[in-house]
Amino acid sequence: MENSENNKGPEKKTDKNLKPRFNSNWIFAIIALVFIGVNLLYTGKTVQKTTTSGIKEMIASRDIDKIVIINKDQAEIYLKKEALESGRYPKVPKPGTGFGMTVPKAHFTYTIGDISSFEPFLLEAQKNAGYTDKDLIYPDYQTRRNWIADALSWLLLPAILIAFWLFMMRRMSGGGAGGAGGIFNVGKSRAQIFDKDNNVKLNFSDVAGLEEAKTEVMEIVDFLKNPKKYTQLGGKIPKGALLIGPPGTGKTMLAKAVAGEANVPFFSISGSDFVEMFVGVGASRVRDLFKQAKEKAPCIVFIDEIDAVGRARGRNANFGSNDERENTLNQLLTEMDGFGTNLGVIILAATNRADILDRALMRAGRFDRQIHVELPDLTEREAIFKVHLRPIKLEKDFNVAFLAKQTPGFSGADIANVCNEAALIAARKNKTVVEKQDFLDAVDRIVGGLERKTKIISPIEKKTIAYHEAGHATVSWLLEHASPLLKVTIIPRGRALGAAWYLPEERQLTTREQILDEMAYALGGRAAEELIFGKISTGALSDLEKITKQAYAMVSFFGMSEKVGNISFYDSSGQSDFGFTKPYSEKTAEIIDQEVKGIIDESYLRAKEVLKNNMKGLKELAEILLEKEVIFSEDLERIFGKRKAERLKDERDRKSLLAGNNGKKELKEAKSAPELKPADEMLSASPKKKEKKQEKKSKNKTK
Repeated sequence: MENSENNKGPEKKTDKNLKPRFNSNWIFAIIALVFIGVNLLYTGKTVQKTTTSGIKEMIASRDIDKIVIINKDQAEIYLKKEALESGRYPKVPKPGTGFGMTVPKAHFTYTIGDISSFEPFLLEAQKNAGYTDKDLIYPDYQTRRNWIADALSWLLLPAILIAFWLFMMRRMSGGGAGGAGGIFNVGKSRAQIFDKDNNVKLNFSDVAGLEEAKTEVMEIVDFLKNPKKYTQLGGKIPKGALLIGPPGTGKTMLAKAVAGEANVPFFSISGSDFVEMFVGVGASRVRDLFKQAKEKAPCIVFIDEIDAVGRARGRNANFGSNDERENTLNQLLTEMDGFGTNLGVIILAATNRADILDRALMRAGRFDRQIHVELPDLTEREAIFKVHLRPIKLEKDFNVAFLAKQTPGFSGADIANVCNEAALIAARKNKTVVEKQDFLDAVDRIVGGLERKTKIISPIEKKTIAYHEAGHATVSWLLEHASPLLKVTIIPRGRALGAAWYLPEERQLTTREQILDEMAYALGGRAAEELIFGKISTGALSDLEKITKQAYAMVSFFGMSEKVGNISFYDSSGQSDFGFTKPYSEKTAEIIDQEVKGIIDESYLRAKEVLKNNMKGLKELAEILLEKEVIFSEDLERIFGKRKAERLKDERDRKSLLAGNNGKKELKEAKSAPELKPADEMLSASPKKKEKKQEKKSKNKTK
């Protein structure tokens, strides 16, 4: 029900004075870079490994300066300066420095297998090379520790565990570090705030229909703008307003329009945002929400889907196992009307399950007003279409009122879906504008589902479907109170193998005769199968489900049964949903079952009787369906003539017209008379009056 341009949400303005928030991930990135740099620094100069024969050659050439044995498993061999300058070792790296840290001077390394045999090997090789006792080279022993590796071995696993724990806590709390959902802010409110720097681009002009609901909430907006107008008369603004209605009727959008019109801080939050896995978090978030609201008063707090936390206490489906929800509700009740005052804080809430809300939440002083947002009527649907058709390129002289008539029972969300689907269908057909047929196809797509022309159906099944749908069409056309038929098809759509589109009359009250006619044409499909084929199929499943619910509602809810009487077992409070007992005895249950069966049997016989009397038209209609797959109301009017309801209406109109014409004719003749006599003279002039007068005179004479 709003313009598509308004669906983008509020545009956030950047504050130049606002400093960027520090991201803790940079700390981990710096540590990782330092670790990599240190490793590269120490391992950048690779030291060549040598073998036993290489050591013997170095000893024979007298090139070794010293030998250092590290940790008894590796020997570092250092060469003399003259040996390096001789050019015999071109691949040996020259000593240098890097970042203030001296690069190791070892030129070769040797892995020692057995330390007990390495030193005798060196002494023997030197003696064979002619070394004297003064020239012998004895190895030095050193013990070195890799502090980085040792630290990592001790700290790496705990660091991984801590990081994993922090990550899981953030995920459970629903936010990143430093945000409103961080680990230390898990009890903070998640409400989205709209104020002067973060406005809602939506107002009441973008909300079509809902005139009564807009009038109610406009008063709240007017009070926030001009409070003295009400307070000087001693009036108080309602503390809360509850928007109640079916899904898709525009409850949340109406709250957005209030935020756009009021020009005061607006807190928006969902009822499920209060519920958390941690104990006490819901109540803490309620307290924090109202604390922020009091600081920004006057303001509006909008709680969408309040039934998530406002379910009646003691009637949980989980038999009271979830106490956290009840604690949250208790805190919400206290904040809305407790010892503390919420001056200037107005609560708006929306739900489509008002029957399950707690009675304490619905009392005056908390939600003073209950605003019902119902499905739009014909005029409101036309206004909603005009809003959603603004961005769509339409053909010339497009009739919006026609679309409103074709969509009875559609909500605002359904209408928006129709407009969008029509545009997609037109684009799929490479059209430059959206035409009337595109909207009709969109309505069929939403109501019946997508056409499945590739579904394989045998000829016998197709014939059965054709007669089934023809039975529906025939009975509905010939009954007085049945809904007018628009179209019948035997092309599979969604899960249905065939479908019939009706245009139900928009009425607030339904009589027993109207319900019986609806049940009769719903059973027309099964009756046609039995009359034509002598057997029935499973194709009437949805029809049987529908009429069974209608029949039980007639008997047990609406009091339309003579045996049961004017008794209703309907429970508007919803308490019977969680009970295991019925509100009536077993004997009454038997009577209800008998009455329901009698009503259904009577409707089925009526459908069969109508079809028997119009068998020729039924067969002709089924043959047209088999040939064209789709028929319209014009085809039924050609076969059966005008609908019975239309014929009766025309007859009543003709009689009233004739009666009106006769009255006008008599009045005209009376006016055209030359002279009008008084009433007494006209009565005395009548023959009966004259006879009575003569009799009276004769009696007087005899006396």
